[in-house]
Amino acid sequence: MTSERIDGPQSQAPAALASRRRWRVALSSSAPVTDRAAEPVDTTSITAHQRRKLDRTGKSQIVVTGILVVVAIYFLVPLYWVVIAATKTTGALFATNGFWFGGEFALFSNIQQVFSYDGGIFVRWIANSVLYSGVGAVLATYFAAAGGYALAKYEFRGRQLVFGTILGGVLVPGTATALPLFLLFSTMGLTDTYWSVLIPSLVSPFGLFLCRVYAAASVDTALLEQARIDGAGELRIFHTIVLRQMTPALVTVFLFQVVGIWNNFFLPLIMLADQKLYPITLGLNNWRAQVDRLPEFYQLTTGGVLVSVIPLVIAIIVLQRFWRGGLTEGSVKG
Repeated sequence: MTSERIDGPQSQAPAALASRRRWRVALSSSAPVTDRAAEPVDTTSITAHQRRKLDRTGKSQIVVTGILVVVAIYFLVPLYWVVIAATKTTGALFATNGFWFGGEFALFSNIQQVFSYDGGIFVRWIANSVLYSGVGAVLATYFAAAGGYALAKYEFRGRQLVFGTILGGVLVPGTATALPLFLLFSTMGLTDTYWSVLIPSLVSPFGLFLCRVYAAASVDTALLEQARIDGAGELRIFHTIVLRQMTPALVTVFLFQVVGIWNNFFLPLIMLADQKLYPITLGLNNWRAQVDRLPEFYQLTTGGVLVSVIPLVIAIIVLQRFWRGGLTEGSVKG
């Protein structure tokens, strides 16, 4: 009994001492932390580093903003000149400052002459351009979407070879293929017809490349497999699922095709001889070629150029949000 009473307190003593030691260590370790927290921190080096970083960021923003301003001026100055020139008569066009109004304000009379000259041939040129760019852009976008989806989601022999060939086609300028196309279409009897301009417009190597990249990044393969399990055919999957998921890329391809076909000049120049088939670019060049003999064609040309720019400006304003999304979507998904 005595030994048990003696052993009990002795066995408890080390535990009590250990507890006291831990408590003192905790107090001693917490005190310096409180003291260190209360001490002022020297932030001179951190502030200097942040200041240098902010200085570099500010300088970079100034450089980027300056470059963007220069690029904006480069693109907007010709448009501004066209607007000013369209308000002048032929005499005022050469007698006054080209970048400011002068003489009689003849904008509305110039536009009236543009639409009424030669029985309204300018309206026919606009209709031809709408036909070429509208039909060509829609079909080219559809074919690019189908080809890009097939290259991205179907496994078949020679797929990489086909894709590499398409990349090579992106690097070939359209002017290099215009003469071979003319020789080919002339043997087929398609020159001087709508088809001679429409058929080449249906092919867009860049659009197919963009759709292939976008489809690989955004179209979910598991969703396609689930649709096949549910009994959906390949065409139905493409039209109901794939096209909806590729909408930003399709709008981007469509916008590029519209602008490219609308501004196309060399191919119609080679293919077409009938003025009634001319697009607006070739028609305006025909008017410009007559200014040496008839100076009043300056007014028709400047007014026609102003009218020809308006549809493209409207298209870019309406589709720019889809355009930005289509260009950046593939870079953030995957």
